[in-house]
Amino acid sequence: MAFKAAFIFIAPETDSNVHKAIINAPVVQLHTVGVKSYQEAVTVAKDLVTQGVEAIELCAGFGVEGVAKIKNAVQGKAVVGVVRFDSHPGFEHKSGDDLFQ
Repeated sequence: MAFKAAFIFIAPETDSNVHKAIINAPVVQLHTVGVKSYQEAVTVAKDLVTQGVEAIELCAGFGVEGVAKIKNAVQGKAVVGVVRFDSHPGFEHKSGDDLFQ
């Protein structure tokens, strides 16, 4: 069985029910999901761990507060990693903590 991992990205006007995909590679099944808020990301992360996802990587749009929310939500059932920009170039050099709370 392939290792299950996920990448969650955050952007305005993104809908986790629409903006998602699963890539089945030989050694990993990668779930990619877009969300529009930290609240939606928490819901998605909890759902992913119920599906057996063991590792979740968050895009650079998540600030430190957003990362903490996901880490708390999964309660150790998945490891959480991040891509990091101090300020995101796609969001007018602001942190997700300023935009998506």
